[in-house]
Amino acid sequence: MAQPHTNFKAQDIGKPAIKGDAQIVTDGVDIKAGGEDIWMNSDQFHFVYKQIEGDFDFVVRLESLERSHLYTKAGLMARENLTSGSRNVMFLAFPGNDKRNNNRGGYEFQYRLEKGKESKAIYPSLTDSVAQAAFPANYPNVWMRLKRTEAKFSAYTSTDGINWVQYTEFVMEMPRKIYLGMAATAHIKGATTVAKFRNLQMNQ
Repeated sequence: MAQPHTNFKAQDIGKPAIKGDAQIVTDGVDIKAGGEDIWMNSDQFHFVYKQIEGDFDFVVRLESLERSHLYTKAGLMARENLTSGSRNVMFLAFPGNDKRNNNRGGYEFQYRLEKGKESKAIYPSLTDSVAQAAFPANYPNVWMRLKRTEAKFSAYTSTDGINWVQYTEFVMEMPRKIYLGMAATAHIKGATTVAKFRNLQMNQ
């Protein structure tokens, strides 16, 4: 891994039944994660993060994500603290492009506005089934980008890491100092997933 990325820390959030871990590899990190979900009132997942202050622009390529459940998820997260019910935003990808409730794409943006309260999601903004599939997850080129400008969080996708399409933007007041990193959850008790993040780029 390039030198700027060696100062990430890693830990489980929310006491998953199976402990996770993370391995530094060339140009990225492999996260093995248990956990029942990142959703509802509290989260269980493995987090590879650093504490930063101010605005940021964070890019990764999710090379692969093992499917342990339809709702297995991995992606970029900005989190207020390291408690299970923390306020957060997350731009994530699923293991495939199956229909999931209101989402027929492979990406999703979710957030928790209040500590310990229910999480919510932002689905692709166009409403018909063709438009919903406009954000497919095409492994190994699932490029994800999460950007903060003051209180505005913007999420983007790409197939090449050069040309970006905005998924959504969301305004949420967060402290200037937050925890930013990569998160993964198996979404099922007693199982794990492996998420392989590559091409890390973090600008502040």
